[in-house]
Amino acid sequence: MVARRVAGLPLEHVLGWAEFAGLRIAVDAGVFVPRRRTELLAREAAAAAAPLVVVELCCGTGAVGVAVAAAVPGVELHVADVEPAAVRCARRNVEAAGGRVYEGDLDAPLPSTLLGRVDVLVANAPYVPTDSVGLMPPEARLHEPLVALDGGPDGLEVQRRIAAAAPRWLAPGGHLLIETSERQAEHTAAAMRSAGLVPRLVQDADLDATVVIGAAPTCTNGTPVP
Repeated sequence: MVARRVAGLPLEHVLGWAEFAGLRIAVDAGVFVPRRRTELLAREAAAAAAPLVVVELCCGTGAVGVAVAAAVPGVELHVADVEPAAVRCARRNVEAAGGRVYEGDLDAPLPSTLLGRVDVLVANAPYVPTDSVGLMPPEARLHEPLVALDGGPDGLEVQRRIAAAAPRWLAPGGHLLIETSERQAEHTAAAMRSAGLVPRLVQDADLDATVVIGAAPTCTNGTPVP
């Protein structure tokens, strides 16, 4: 194990697990390692309007969804990822928490029965600009999948796609939560605003974490109210 770590493998890949939000999350080789800063995303998702149906996109290990399920017993949890290795790893974590795992691009594999029913849609989508991936620590750029790191030319490509798709899945008054960087936060908020959501920013200096939360309109007598 020491030799593998000295060779540059992420500690979590060597151990086979990561501590996240007080939980032990299985982490397989070649799968994105959950970061401590992402605990803010999980915390805010658990607190968002007493969620009953939770969906995590770009789930990786499924750590965020599992943390929400642990904090809010009884939630209906669904997670999805495009990476086969991540899906296999997520099944170990998420199915043990009573959730379901899907393989496919963003929301494409989700069942139609979730349309308009999701209370919380959460995503730690890749947000590193393409030109900056090469500057990341070798543990990330050499041992984690590029699709989990590269967010396109400005780092916001995947976030925009998620924001655009979110309204058809969210229940009235539901919330979309996306982890982002402080520098990119206003652009993330703009993407949510363009999709008809009302964004707000949450930060945690101790975790060096930034999350943008977009609220879907509620409905009163069939009339949307922002």
